[in-house]
Amino acid sequence: MSPPSSSSKPGNASAERARSIRNVTLVGVFINSVLTIGQIIVGLFANAFSLVADAMHTLSDLAADFMVLAAGQQGANPADLDHPYGHGRIETVATLVLGISLVAVGIGFLWASGMRLQTMGSQPPLHPVALVMALVALVGKEILFRYTLAGGRRLKSPMLEANAWHARSDAASTLVVAIGIGGSLAGYPFLEPLAAAVVGFIILRIGVLQSWHAVRELIDTGLPNEELVRLRQTISDTPGVAGLHELRTRRMAHRVLCDAHVQVDSRITVSEGHYISESVLLAVRQAHSEIGEVLVHVDTENDDTEQLFAERAERLPDRAAVLADLATLIGEHLPLQRLQLHYLDGRVEIEAYCSPDAQIPDAGAFKQRVDAWLAERPCYRGVSFYRVLG
Repeated sequence: MSPPSSSSKPGNASAERARSIRNVTLVGVFINSVLTIGQIIVGLFANAFSLVADAMHTLSDLAADFMVLAAGQQGANPADLDHPYGHGRIETVATLVLGISLVAVGIGFLWASGMRLQTMGSQPPLHPVALVMALVALVGKEILFRYTLAGGRRLKSPMLEANAWHARSDAASTLVVAIGIGGSLAGYPFLEPLAAAVVGFIILRIGVLQSWHAVRELIDTGLPNEELVRLRQTISDTPGVAGLHELRTRRMAHRVLCDAHVQVDSRITVSEGHYISESVLLAVRQAHSEIGEVLVHVDTENDDTEQLFAERAERLPDRAAVLADLATLIGEHLPLQRLQLHYLDGRVEIEAYCSPDAQIPDAGAFKQRVDAWLAERPCYRGVSFYRVLG
């Protein structure tokens, strides 16, 4: 038995993934339902109350399965005004709840093992069919664990993986029951509480790890350093990228959200800068399949010091102010066709493109006028004039 494969049609990946999660979980619901009914019937018939108790534990798996179904469906909903990044965190919350339930199950095993150690001689006689049922349930739950875990890893769903480990905890409890029943039938009743204690520690550890991973995602923990190194290399190798700073990542269920500031040549056009940012996005998505969204901020220089950038922005003139200042220099003698402004190193550099019919003044006198104009305005680092020929 293998998990159903997911479709890779573009634009429908989330819906297909949700459908695959649902199919995997429905298999778990069916198997757990059959085993629960079987354990209750055989347990009551064979006086195996531990088997009945294990059936109650299996019922908790069914509750977890229904939680996964609901969270998987809701988590696949598209982004909206209230959730602009989508609903993936619903899966994360479900993973946290499942992890906490594993912790509770582990503590329960530890408590039950202590109680059984005190009452080893009070167990009622058992029918051998109880051991057969326990072994059948053990095999079924182990198969279900491997099936669900494979589906969770293939779909990159921590929630589904947490549910798989929840199934493993149920299989562990069934193992405890099988050992206890077998030990009782063989005359060694102390084996059950000892095995229960070992399994309790294992389940407790798994629950703590699952809960911790979910908490780390909820507090926006970034990718590990080795993955960040690979991501930095991908961005830096993109043609047109001259530098990279302020790279940030965070997880949202099976996706990773990323934003980065890339430095480009300071004199390229806005459209070329946008082209480079789109190239970065495509390169990242091709090389890192788990990254779902990439926000690229284009810089002409390293502006990772926010306070310095704010101070520069306060004292530098905007386009309207530059045009007003420039009018005092050229008046109506040089009609402008286009104006390019370069905000670099805390100052503004002007490139003015004049109409083909513009009257060029005397070069020497005009240069002196420009030099005097610049000396009075330290916010400008230079001004260049070009005449468009056609």
